[in-house]
Amino acid sequence: MQKFADLKDINERDLSGYAGQPPRFSWPNGAKIALSFVVNYEEGGENTPANGDTHSEVFLNETPGSAPRPSRDPNMETQYEYGTRSGVYRLLSLFRRHGYKFTCFAVGRAVELTPEPVAQMHREGHEICSHNHRWIDYAKLTEEEERSHCRKAVEAIRKATGSAPRGWYTGRIGTASRRVVVEEYKKMGLELVYDSDAYNDDLPYWVKADGEPHLVVPYTLDQNDMKYAVAPGFTSPDGFYTYLKDAFDILYAEGQEGTPKMMSIGLHCRIVGKPGRAAALQRFLEYVKGHEGVWVATREEIARFWKKEFPLLK
Repeated sequence: MQKFADLKDINERDLSGYAGQPPRFSWPNGAKIALSFVVNYEEGGENTPANGDTHSEVFLNETPGSAPRPSRDPNMETQYEYGTRSGVYRLLSLFRRHGYKFTCFAVGRAVELTPEPVAQMHREGHEICSHNHRWIDYAKLTEEEERSHCRKAVEAIRKATGSAPRGWYTGRIGTASRRVVVEEYKKMGLELVYDSDAYNDDLPYWVKADGEPHLVVPYTLDQNDMKYAVAPGFTSPDGFYTYLKDAFDILYAEGQEGTPKMMSIGLHCRIVGKPGRAAALQRFLEYVKGHEGVWVATREEIARFWKKEFPLLK
């Protein structure tokens, strides 16, 4: 059992982690793997002069490599709009048919502009986690701007769902970003169960933040449909499916050997929500269904399990 005094600070590098000796335990009901699907809800929160930004968006779209414009870019804006008009409902239907719950990384501005899909996710039992207020690079903001965005994001989600988010993922962070979120949650008197602004492990882990223990549930940028739009990446749905299947097989086998892991899968409404890519996701969901001992869980469920299973010693 870890001691609080031995924990690294939230911004301190830790190149060792579990040092090749991950804990031996069992996920609920003896599951060999914990599977976390994440649906990113970002559309409307991206860079655009319509949001008061100085330029249009160029990241994670169907035409990678384009240059930002100082004016609105209707082609880019309508690519993003596909996510909230069509893609999100296709994903909701797909997960509903398979009986799986996901975590939504919801951008506050996107929720403000189109709240109903997020409200529907909440009604259907999916977790709504904050993806900050804008889908931008937070390393470029001042600390006070980050604090303001944190509060706006919480309020947008609370207005849409009736509940404040208990998990957090900013994405493009600065050195102060994670600390600011922890501090603002404390000021608001809200519970922050975990954050996912890390990509360094296959299991949750504890750190210190603002003088208290804080749980990290690492995310992924490889088991992620964003690779359709980032080179080198997936050039076909078959590549996406194969990568997910192979990752699942390796982690499932490790669980059978007594060292179970967590697998995160990142999804975007405007990317995997397209019919041809949704077909690959559907095949993977069906593949998962064919295995016993799989715990498909929200990130909050995984975090709460970890806190109970691996509490800290003072």
